[in-house]
Amino acid sequence: MHEFSSEQWLDDIKWTDDGLVPAIAQDEKTDRILMFAWMNRESLMLTVKENHAVYWSRSRKKLWRKGESSGHQQKIKSIRIDCDRDVILLTVEQVGGIACHTGRVSCFYQQLENNQWVAVEPPVKDPKEIYG
Repeated sequence: MHEFSSEQWLDDIKWTDDGLVPAIAQDEKTDRILMFAWMNRESLMLTVKENHAVYWSRSRKKLWRKGESSGHQQKIKSIRIDCDRDVILLTVEQVGGIACHTGRVSCFYQQLENNQWVAVEPPVKDPKEIYG
């Protein structure tokens, strides 16, 4: 991870009106999309500084360090931005192999089949075991 001498790189991002940018976490080994979350300037700066994913929880209105309660941190391998500079892509090492609060590898475990959403992947671990 690179240290940045200025915050110009943050100014280059097209933030939403409420100061957020969508962030996608992708597994470094499998290229699988693990999850989607929001980041603000502070969470992105902390992600760079700490080398672990830090997101902004819109529902709780506070910083959310991925894995703070589950232990399933995301170690940053690279940070990219799309061509429009309005989406962040984090390539991560997913600690514990679980990104979703449901105990699954990915938050994208439901598939549209016959006009309904069907869980096509079982949990790796029961969420009650993760969160108590």
